[in-house]
Amino acid sequence: MNQYNVGLLDLPNEILLIILKKLSNMEVLYSLMDVDDQRLNIIIQEKTFTNTLNFVVTTLTDDIFPLTDTIVDRFCTTILPSIHHNVKCLIVDSISMERILLVADYPNLTELKLFNFNRKIVSRYFTDQSPFRLKHYTIDVYGYIMKFFENLKHLSLIGSYPHYFPPLVLDDLPLTTLFSSTLNKLCIHVAGFDDCLSLLDGRLKQLTTLIVHMYEMGYGPSRVYNMDDLPNLKYFSLTAFYYLTDHYDTEILPLFRRMSNLEELTLYIIVKDRTTFIDGTHIYNEILVHMPQLHIFNFYISTYSKMDRLVRHPSKDDIQRTLNNNIKYQQVDCILNYGYHVAQCHVFSLPFMFEYLGNIGNIFPSITFNHVRKLSVIDDFPFKHEFFNRIAFSFPLLKDLRVVNYNPQSSISDDEHNSNGNQLHIIVKLNYLISLDLVDVHIDYVDQFLNERKTHLPRLTVLTIDYDHLTNVTDNFTRDTTRINCINVKKLHFFQRRVQHSKDFYVYFPLLKP
Repeated sequence: MNQYNVGLLDLPNEILLIILKKLSNMEVLYSLMDVDDQRLNIIIQEKTFTNTLNFVVTTLTDDIFPLTDTIVDRFCTTILPSIHHNVKCLIVDSISMERILLVADYPNLTELKLFNFNRKIVSRYFTDQSPFRLKHYTIDVYGYIMKFFENLKHLSLIGSYPHYFPPLVLDDLPLTTLFSSTLNKLCIHVAGFDDCLSLLDGRLKQLTTLIVHMYEMGYGPSRVYNMDDLPNLKYFSLTAFYYLTDHYDTEILPLFRRMSNLEELTLYIIVKDRTTFIDGTHIYNEILVHMPQLHIFNFYISTYSKMDRLVRHPSKDDIQRTLNNNIKYQQVDCILNYGYHVAQCHVFSLPFMFEYLGNIGNIFPSITFNHVRKLSVIDDFPFKHEFFNRIAFSFPLLKDLRVVNYNPQSSISDDEHNSNGNQLHIIVKLNYLISLDLVDVHIDYVDQFLNERKTHLPRLTVLTIDYDHLTNVTDNFTRDTTRINCINVKKLHFFQRRVQHSKDFYVYFPLLKP
């Protein structure tokens, strides 16, 4: 019988290594490092287990959390001092950043990803009293990091919604700011388009990948930038969180023409005040024709145009035809929404790769948007109950929803049942929704979402709403059928209204402090 009683340490190194490689390297290091076996220590300190250390956990809905304090403490006290020379990539959360980055030198670190960076973290870590402070580098936090880890080839600073890390401002600063001769991949938030041009003015000559999130266009370049071609750039991603106007034609398009060797392009932009929609023909003639090496193109381009009833406007089929004829990289689709005053055209690649989709109406394609976390819906025609069931089905991981509609719903009764006693309408289930904005709606939509017989909101914690609508729908915070969807709310925002709350209010919202 004893011949079958074989322990892990009885196995030869080759077999042991095969088994350990099937496990998470973080689990291997945490569980087996320094367990009184020198042979095992030698095996798990190999580069396979120590090159990349990931100190964050990503949930199904893309929330980022640090590892537990117990795990981080063990790494900092026992593991990192022994393996830091092997570490090439660190992935850390802002909460545990200081302990991890300062416990060792990491002389071979080439890749650094910092998650959940925000203003509070900056004010805490990058001050005169912080260990991160460097005497001659006081312009911005990015400069600190570039100096702190001089061999970096990949830097990503990823903020957490809604308090993103303060964007980089390079305007009018010298070329030595954020200068690097080694960095080839950068993921960064910038304040405006000037800062994007600054990053591409020669200070990062080795850059092959640039991922930019931009907060505003600005008022035109305040200085003359180096506009040479960018032959080294292979991947460019631009996400703009605001509406572009004529800047799209005068500044964005000329930038693309400098990227003739680009192989992958990711584009998320919203353009307003155009007389024509941006369709497949425009995309090919103004962007793709200048990028002959391009083979991956993920995009979402939304155009807003004022309605002119005297002009024939293209149909969805017209727009779709231009996309199919001109974009061959992958499947493409479009959403067209004609209102009374404004027309909106959304064109995008599939699968949809972005977290935010704005201002769709009653008509949208029956596809699954697995990556969308934030959505706004708007229409001049009423949203029926079935529309929100379609939303729940098509956006299964939705966390943030804004509804804009001033037209009353086709009413459905709480007590609509068939002859067998079954409820006739299907309850809308938004299982991951955290934030709901109902400021710009008819009161019917307040009942649609707060009434548990119509909608199920088990995780709702942030509610933005008109106070009068809320009091009416909840019968002054006494109605039972709207109570359950309010019970987890931690933040309640009223539109331009200060009120004194009753005792019933705080019973209705038990997580709000009097």
